[in-house]
Amino acid sequence: MSETVQDYVNELGRKARQAAGALAGATTEQKNTALRATAKALRETMPALLDANRKDVESVAGKGKNAAFIDRLVLDAGRIEAMASALEQIADLPDPVGRKLARFERPNGLVVERISVPIGVIAMVYESRPNVGADAGALCLKSGNAIILRGGSESLNSTRQIVACLAAGLKAAGLPEDAVQLVDTTDRDAVKFLLHCADYVDLVIPRGGKGLVSLVQREARVPTLLHLDGNVHTYIHSAADLAKATAVVVNAKLRRTGVCGATESLVVDRAIAGQYLPGLLDALGACEVRGEAESIAIDARIKPASDEDWDTEYLDAILSVKLVDDAAEAMTFIEAHSSHHTDAIITEDSETAAAFLRTIDSAVVMHNASTQFSDGGEFGMGAEIGIATGKMHARGPVGLEQLTIYKYLVLGDGQTRP
Repeated sequence: MSETVQDYVNELGRKARQAAGALAGATTEQKNTALRATAKALRETMPALLDANRKDVESVAGKGKNAAFIDRLVLDAGRIEAMASALEQIADLPDPVGRKLARFERPNGLVVERISVPIGVIAMVYESRPNVGADAGALCLKSGNAIILRGGSESLNSTRQIVACLAAGLKAAGLPEDAVQLVDTTDRDAVKFLLHCADYVDLVIPRGGKGLVSLVQREARVPTLLHLDGNVHTYIHSAADLAKATAVVVNAKLRRTGVCGATESLVVDRAIAGQYLPGLLDALGACEVRGEAESIAIDARIKPASDEDWDTEYLDAILSVKLVDDAAEAMTFIEAHSSHHTDAIITEDSETAAAFLRTIDSAVVMHNASTQFSDGGEFGMGAEIGIATGKMHARGPVGLEQLTIYKYLVLGDGQTRP
């Protein structure tokens, strides 16, 4: 069976490579036409997409999936409209391909230009968030890349419908439908063979939990752009406006607990903990808060934390709290436990805020804002493929610009090298 799956994945890669060549030469008008036609298809086929999603949700019933997982899986009319709107926003953004990034002239008269070009073929391996397929497909289309999507098996029915809408958009623009393809099998070996598909795939982007990322790190024969888990911190400094801090933390934790930008760990200065924590727990309601003995002594609603809590991405209504003496201790703690996705400070002290923003080595660092703003759409990118937490090629929200690379054009008039 594995050999058959390998042949299937390689054929997807071959088709994607061929489509990438055509897509790289597509005009901005063609790409925007495809995006707007896809948005139209999503709206027109909403009943079929909702029905497919209902089947996906029903398929996980009784399988022990937590509320955050279900929230990521579920589509409704509002979320489908948000997907369609995101496609239109991407269409309205400048084309990232063909930008002149640099130009310089050498003493011998050679002119050297650096221009942006598509990466080529991208494989997106993600867990059960159907909207990721729409966002990734749209961003790759606009940036001139072919994409192979491998979503979670639990969202397969929804993803099929979304990919069908993308295919309709490509067809309407006269672009190859193979520019967006789905690995339409639940066979787990398909992911492994996709990670080995170096003959056709230029970049793999995994988006999921530690298990998926570990698999990619172990098996990939293709360059990867990692989206690690979001062990996200918010630090409440002694100079924070406590009312502002409460509002921000409640949003950062509870707006959507299943997103990677949700705050999972709260760090609080001891000087204000007694004044701050009881009111925060009132505002958090049913959210479980875990901390050490000194936090529990302040508010008995806090449950004992274990060492594992400081490194856990809950993706649920659970929050760990750590008390510290000052900003220096807070930054040391965050650097030790953060997944370097997003971290924030709440303070009215501009010097402390500046030190935090300068020192914390995460892809996104915030001051006086909810960590749930760590999102490509909120950054004006239209959408994102994920939050890259590494330090190669791209970091933070991966949007259109981050899905291009560059090449050099050397323009001469008969020069020869001595």
